[in-house]
Amino acid sequence: METKGTKIDFLGHSGFVISHDGKRIAIDPYNVSEHVGKVDVILITHSHYDHCSIKDIAKLARDGTIIAMTADAQSKITKIEGVDMHIVEPGDEFSFGKAKIEAVPAYNVGKEFHPKKEGWVGYVIKLPGVIVYHTGDTDKIPEMKKLTGYGKRDNEFIALLPVSGHYVMSPEQAAEVASLLKPDVAIPMHYGAGVAGTVEDAEKFKQLCEKEGVKAEILHRI
Repeated sequence: METKGTKIDFLGHSGFVISHDGKRIAIDPYNVSEHVGKVDVILITHSHYDHCSIKDIAKLARDGTIIAMTADAQSKITKIEGVDMHIVEPGDEFSFGKAKIEAVPAYNVGKEFHPKKEGWVGYVIKLPGVIVYHTGDTDKIPEMKKLTGYGKRDNEFIALLPVSGHYVMSPEQAAEVASLLKPDVAIPMHYGAGVAGTVEDAEKFKQLCEKEGVKAEILHRI
């Protein structure tokens, strides 16, 4: 999808590339296609293999690519030469070109696949006229309330939400978050890669969002 000069491409599972003003930011690439090409920044939400895939990071990185990651992912990424590594934790913010990128909390409630104590993250990417929220692997958490204002400002607010259930939110829970955040567009993720979740989960999420008056769009993988 493309809006206000920002393009969002779905890489599959929880992976995306956000392009603006000639710069490209990838998030959690996993089993990406060969034709995706190199990127300027790679954001890693946590160290699980389907979010911190060394072969995919190496495929997208070039000399000087910035990689922001949680501390537990550092030992994996040190194997890649020529990149500029930065460790982030919830609350950290940095700038790249016209983008301001903030790391925000991501964790499970009532299950232990993604404990809060690990300090794993999602990312809010603020670009001119567009804000993209990639939740990371998470359930509905209280910290999400701080992001509700983004849907009311003079910008396009895009929310990327996991829908597979079990490890993360179910389609129903993700639709509740979409209703809370009120993004201009909600996009499902964390499905269809053989790890967890199906296209049917994404379709169910879309239907539930539309019942709540929230526009949802299922992106085709590039």
